[in-house]
Amino acid sequence: MRTLGLIGGMSWVSTAEYYRLINEMVADRLEGLHSAHIVLESVDFGEIEALKLEGRWDEIGARLVSAARRLETAGADAIVLCTNTMHYVAPRIEEAIHVPFLHIGDTTAEAVAEHGLSKVGLLATAFTMEESFYRERFSARGVQLVIPDAAGRAAVSSIIYDELCHNIVKEQSRDTYLEVVDELIDAGCEGIVLGCTEVELLIKPDDLAVPTFPTTRLHARAAVDFALPAATECRMRDRQS
Repeated sequence: MRTLGLIGGMSWVSTAEYYRLINEMVADRLEGLHSAHIVLESVDFGEIEALKLEGRWDEIGARLVSAARRLETAGADAIVLCTNTMHYVAPRIEEAIHVPFLHIGDTTAEAVAEHGLSKVGLLATAFTMEESFYRERFSARGVQLVIPDAAGRAAVSSIIYDELCHNIVKEQSRDTYLEVVDELIDAGCEGIVLGCTEVELLIKPDDLAVPTFPTTRLHARAAVDFALPAATECRMRDRQS
């Protein structure tokens, strides 16, 4: 089994989900009492978010590069950045390490493309929705990524930071998200990308009438595929037979 290096803490809530999902998937594939080989570097989200609000991305990049290098030194065979928004500095991390970097945008865009969809909506932080770093990963695979209007983006983002990052899940907020989703579907979206690791605490696939792409779960699955290549190949053969 290969060792996964997780950069977490952004937020701790989503990092806990990563740890749970990865270990559940490893146990499912290997059965018994197996769990994943993981090394975790958890940062202080308050410090990272303050730097983001000040536009100090060079410093954020430097901190996450340092975290990735420490994980590599600790024996990680691949790096998993447990957040969507901070993939803004993913190129810096990729350049600084000698092991694979598993990009959340790539794993999600590939899943959408495999479903044959060409237009999907995105629920994420305002930064992730409005910047191009995420959209470019989808465009490269022929998928158009659509974001909510300004009011929708503000509502989605505020719920992430004010509630979900604190592990607060409200039915009223779920209703707000579903209203935004309905507007995206009315605009022609064939599926919805849950593009923030905390959003999956609020929205489940059964809540929507269109395909849902939960980035945390997809990213965790890609990490387990990397960690267990032999088990993954056997699993795929079983499904095809």
